[in-house]
Amino acid sequence: MINIYDLDLPSLANLLKEWNEPAYRAKQIWQGLYVHLYNSPEQFTNLSKPLREKMTEHLTFMPFSVKTFQDSSDKHTRKTLFELPDRNLIEAVLMRYGDPADDPAHLTAKSAKEKTNPSGLSELSGSKPRRTLCISTQAGCAMGCVFCATGQMGFKRHLSSGEIVAQVMYYAQMLKEQKEVVSNIVFMGMGEPFHNYENTMAAIDRLNDSEGYNFGARRFTISTVGLVPQIRRFADEQRQVNLAISLHAVDDDARVAMMPVNKRYKIDEVLEACEYYVAKTSRRITFEWALINGVNDTPEAAKKLASKLRGLMCHVNAIPLNPTAGFDGQATDRQRAALFKESLEQAGIPCTIRMRRGIDINAGCGQLAGAASEKS
Repeated sequence: MINIYDLDLPSLANLLKEWNEPAYRAKQIWQGLYVHLYNSPEQFTNLSKPLREKMTEHLTFMPFSVKTFQDSSDKHTRKTLFELPDRNLIEAVLMRYGDPADDPAHLTAKSAKEKTNPSGLSELSGSKPRRTLCISTQAGCAMGCVFCATGQMGFKRHLSSGEIVAQVMYYAQMLKEQKEVVSNIVFMGMGEPFHNYENTMAAIDRLNDSEGYNFGARRFTISTVGLVPQIRRFADEQRQVNLAISLHAVDDDARVAMMPVNKRYKIDEVLEACEYYVAKTSRRITFEWALINGVNDTPEAAKKLASKLRGLMCHVNAIPLNPTAGFDGQATDRQRAALFKESLEQAGIPCTIRMRRGIDINAGCGQLAGAASEKS
């Protein structure tokens, strides 16, 4: 069976040509998939019955099965555990922001007005409701970041472009039933997107296609641990997709202890690639910083970070560390987080302290680990 989401439009057209179908059928199926969000051949009522039967025989619209899902206690977050045909497990997350009844949540839209809530965490007022998807690009991860549950489980395999796309379509179809739509997609789930560069970019191109799902490039964000050649390649392609770098330390020894990839790509080399990216694209880059109590959450750490980033068009997204079974570090408290933010901003580096979401169901940043979820 062919995963229909693995087919770009030319590949779909070629398949239909092999089936002796007229060329216009490819566009009908494409729009059925990505505009009308059909998820079975029976829904394509504009196609002939024999063609629908052939699609049922040769194509799958669900390249994984849903093993389980969990909703956070506040109902703002849903995590879904998918099983792939080879029994590997992946997770993806839907996060709801900006509803009238919500607690304040982080946003980085320039049009919103930033303020600070009583907890010391940043929020933005006047925002519209958002439905953000956190999508996986690999089963497991080869990067081995010690504070990340996916890194702790090790690398299983890359996901195909269609397996990446299918996670988005699963949630898009769910939201459609609720008369809602996906507003943002972040590749911050299981895996390192730039380690699976070709398939990740193919998935983005498929979702971005103006005659299909037509999801705006600036509503995607890719997060990488800092794979320098891929950052430079991404810069050369001059995409409008947002780029985020997981940094977490400005001293090489400290970063190696947390992120083994730093043995290969030192901090200065990563930052040089970031400067190249900004110069090529004129786009702001985001640095992600997991605030670990007593490790990287001090005003001194903020000042060192500011000195490294000075002159670079950037923004720091900091979040108190999310707990994982394999790492003993503790999250910073709100006072230390507020001081970290203040120190950065006094040095001229904009910073947002993000509120944690879905912690009670292990759906927060760095907590996704399909195998562990199945055992728990």
